[in-house]
Amino acid sequence: MAMNADLIYLPLLGQIIANPVTTFPVNEQFRLLSGVIFFLFGVVSTASTIFLIHYLLTLPMRRAERARLFLDLLAGALNRGQSVEAMILSLAQSRDRMLGARFHLLAAYIEGGLRFGAALEKVPRFLPPQITAMLRAGEKLGDLRRVLPACREILRDRPAAVRSAVHYMIVVILFFSPVAVGVIMATMIFVVPRFKEVAAGMDAPVWPLAQFVFAYIGWLIGFEIVLSLLLVSTTALYVGGPLFARWFQFRGFPFVDWMAWCVPWKQKRLQRTFSAMLAVLLDSGVPDAEAVRLAGDCTANEIGRHRAQRVVAALERGVKLDDAARAFDDSGEFHWRLTNLTHARRGFLDALRGWHETLDAKAFQQEEATAHVVTSGLVVLNGLVVALITTAMFGLIVGILKAMLATM
Repeated sequence: MAMNADLIYLPLLGQIIANPVTTFPVNEQFRLLSGVIFFLFGVVSTASTIFLIHYLLTLPMRRAERARLFLDLLAGALNRGQSVEAMILSLAQSRDRMLGARFHLLAAYIEGGLRFGAALEKVPRFLPPQITAMLRAGEKLGDLRRVLPACREILRDRPAAVRSAVHYMIVVILFFSPVAVGVIMATMIFVVPRFKEVAAGMDAPVWPLAQFVFAYIGWLIGFEIVLSLLLVSTTALYVGGPLFARWFQFRGFPFVDWMAWCVPWKQKRLQRTFSAMLAVLLDSGVPDAEAVRLAGDCTANEIGRHRAQRVVAALERGVKLDDAARAFDDSGEFHWRLTNLTHARRGFLDALRGWHETLDAKAFQQEEATAHVVTSGLVVLNGLVVALITTAMFGLIVGILKAMLATM
């Protein structure tokens, strides 16, 4: 019986192998092929989206980590008595990719005969602008080791709660909010007009609330689109970094620097940068006016430089440093800190470390609160628009049903 079954099925198997098209219809093959293609497309799209999210969220952290690594290498070379240029050239010869392609470009300029500070000016995107300005100031002092503690204070990492809040806000702004706006616009363009035509053809009564929503929902959607575009632009500036923001800077009106100064947590970080660098320069014996000018340049912000020039002008008029510092900080706390330093026996940087930590803590708190408020506001706004459209749609459906019942 087993051999008879084999003799029966073997010709059938040979027919299937010899002529698969006649065995499986073309429609089934097309469905199978299209299903495989759509599955692969979905996998590739999902993987690409996840990679894009990871790349965008980690870009600012990778920039800061690369700067911290370079500062550690710089400190090690200085402690060994090795010149900065020799350290950079030896690392470039090892072809290590940890520091990125711009590090090798920096090494190429140094190999061409430029000093470290001049080479940094040629590669502005290698380090954050404040760090670059501080290292150049340290080179002018003749001792880069003096400015390294201030550089590390600027590169202090954000707490985990702040990073999580900011990352969640970026995901909502870049992905959730545009999808929600697109779905709402598609509903208003393709779905709502059909129901309105049916209701108008049947002379169905429409709720006053539905009439109000359909009359003004366009303005609310337009406001949401404009708000989303502004937030996407702000996110692009955050992800792109300070040098990307420089593309939108105007010489006559430093719009980007003014916006950075108006943001509370950024202003506190600029004040911390100015205070840390001023403390380093004063500890090094630099005259007050020159120290204030260099500290203002290290903020890499035109508003910070302008305020530093006001402090310099007050010093030239004979005002003491602690009183002249009022021109930089409107709150007056920096003036109070400098006044109390006259009774301190430690250096300026050590004495102001608590002030810098306070500025950092306040900046982190404000940044986290803003991220939560923006994220919650976008979710509530999208929910409000969806609720209004849903209510209006129910009003149309109820009116259509009433008209149908009246004609029966």
